[in-house]
Amino acid sequence: MTPAARLSAAIELIDTIEKDRVPAAKALKEWGTAHRFAGSGDRAAIAGLVWDVLRRYASSAWLMDADTARARLIGMLRLERDMDEATMGALFDGSRFAPAPLTEAEQSALASRSLTDAPAAIAGDYPEWLDPHLAKVFGEDRAAEAAAMASRAPLDLRVNTLKSNRDKLMQSLAHLHATPTPWSATGLRIALSADARNPGIQAEEDFIKGAVEVQDEGSQLAAQFTAAKPGEQVIDLCAGAGGKTLALAALMQGKGRLIATDRDKRQLAPIHERLSRAGVHNADVRTPKGEADPLADIRGSADLVVIDAPCTGTGTWRRNPDAKWRMRPGALEIRLRDQAEVLERAVPLVKAGGRIAYITCSVLAEENGEQVGAFVSRHPEFAVVPPEQTASVLWDKAEAFGEAALQSAEGWLMTPRRTGTDGFFVSVLRKTA
Repeated sequence: MTPAARLSAAIELIDTIEKDRVPAAKALKEWGTAHRFAGSGDRAAIAGLVWDVLRRYASSAWLMDADTARARLIGMLRLERDMDEATMGALFDGSRFAPAPLTEAEQSALASRSLTDAPAAIAGDYPEWLDPHLAKVFGEDRAAEAAAMASRAPLDLRVNTLKSNRDKLMQSLAHLHATPTPWSATGLRIALSADARNPGIQAEEDFIKGAVEVQDEGSQLAAQFTAAKPGEQVIDLCAGAGGKTLALAALMQGKGRLIATDRDKRQLAPIHERLSRAGVHNADVRTPKGEADPLADIRGSADLVVIDAPCTGTGTWRRNPDAKWRMRPGALEIRLRDQAEVLERAVPLVKAGGRIAYITCSVLAEENGEQVGAFVSRHPEFAVVPPEQTASVLWDKAEAFGEAALQSAEGWLMTPRRTGTDGFFVSVLRKTA
């Protein structure tokens, strides 16, 4: 397919997503099945165009002063890919399979309009109903913070220190131009341009042998802030596929007892193979069975309970731009109840002097500081560990991190604009009695 034909396909897909209200991933899969002549490079390029339109869904329409799939694609090419009018004109030439030539109105919009006077929700590309929620956290900076959450994320990797080290992995992954992450001592980053394809990390020998895992640097830091130590008893209460479990195992150097569980046993399906590949031998995966409590025998014995809480995922919009436009106000209320419930489940597991690490991939105050504040009000036997103390695990980078991230009485908030990570909130609470 020619570059122009890929643009036409992307316009068709965006139109389908809008009119049929189908998830973007589903629409892309169905398009690929119906157009088997398109090669893997074509499918990847078209998917990249579609995801980028969803990243700039509101601002692109504003820029073009038109609410159509075509307008959004043109606006995205200017805003996200910095494509000039001449380059666009060569692609939108009306030839076979190419989009129709740019109209006078489209040329005028590209020449004269900008986001200078756009409302925050437009400039930041997020649903308008979320504006007061984001204003509560970021104030006048909310458009800039949200715009950073709309840009494409790099590919971050975590070096599995049970099997290798960062210097060694940098050499073996030099062909991918991997560089150290700014904050995490075990992180590597592969920068991706707007139209770049994701490298096939899963096919790399280092991945196959368990020396490296895909994990955003913010998620790596969240695990590090728990300060899990060798010899401790650690419970990963919302383990899911095991990303945090693997990071905790490395922090524990394979020593102590690591217990992973999740209310949704389907989420645990990949964890066994991942633990085996990573060389983790001190982990016990407990899959729920019926109404029985899989942790009944270890109440009051945990040094650390990690809660990677169910949340709205607002901090991961860079990786899943479709999610923010499909999110509804009711989803926040459901997640708030889920978070309060899992915090309550953690309480009887912690021994005196032990701690709970509460983590979300959300930037919303209701899911973060306010949730922690409500928990401490209900449970005065727990106190928030001062955030600067949790960040001390970064050693010489702790001060710089403190200046970059948002600190509150309840914990740390990382954002793409401030820390170059996904949006993550971390709070550590110690049981004082």
